This record gives sequence, structure tokens and C-alpha cells, in this order.
Amino acid sequence: QVQLVESGGGLVQPGGSLRLSCRVTVLNLDYISIGWWRQAPGKEREVISCIDARGSGRYYRDSLRGRTALSRDDSANTIYLELNNLKPEDTAVYYCAARPSYYCSDEAASYNDWGQGTLVTVSS
Repeated sequence: QVQLVESGGGLVQPGGSLRLSCRVTVLNLDYISIGWWRQAPGKEREVISCIDARGSGRYYRDSLRGRTALSRDDSANTIYLELNNLKPEDTAVYYCAARPSYYCSDEAASYNDWGQGTLVTVSS
């Protein structure tokens, strides 16, 4: 089983930036891809991006394209999602999830383990 803990959320003004962290507890991160998702109030959960087991990132959300960056620190078992030029519509709970595969996916059902989420609020 994989345990994931997100952190780094908070209140930020429009145009601001945040770096979210996903600390992963697992015997071996080499065979796991980590996805980032978010769920805004009253909306369905949606995929943002994913970094695969080899460290390659994929970005799925056009509304965030150019405003996000993924990185992975295997020595710390931590995946980072940087969010820039944040907008009020980015307000949501952000989740990371683990997929037991070398490859990413945009299907939530393929992710076996999820963190509790971290709230990002973009407001002036």
C-alpha cells in the first residue's frame, strides 16, 4: 500500500504562486506514477498532471498549461507541483494519487491510493 500526504496549500492572491508537495511512503517509488488532481466546490474531480516512474511529466489541463511545473525528488520520495499565476477558478482541494505503473493516466480509477488533499484558495 502507498501512503500519500499533500502539503503546501493555503490562501494566495490572484497572480500568486504555490508549491504543493506530495510525500509518498512506499517501499520502492521506481514503479509508481504520481498524478495530481483537484476538486473545486460543486464540481467533479479533474486531473491536472502526472509524473511517471521515469520522471517524465504530462500535463492534462489546458486551463493550467504554462502555469504548472512538476518535479520529483526520489531521495525524499516527494513529488512537487508548482502553480503559478493563480486565478480564483483554481480554488480547489488538490490531491496526489499513486498509480502502480511506469506510465501515467488521466483515469481516476487507475490510481489505487490517494492523499487527503490540500486546500488552495485563490482570493484577494
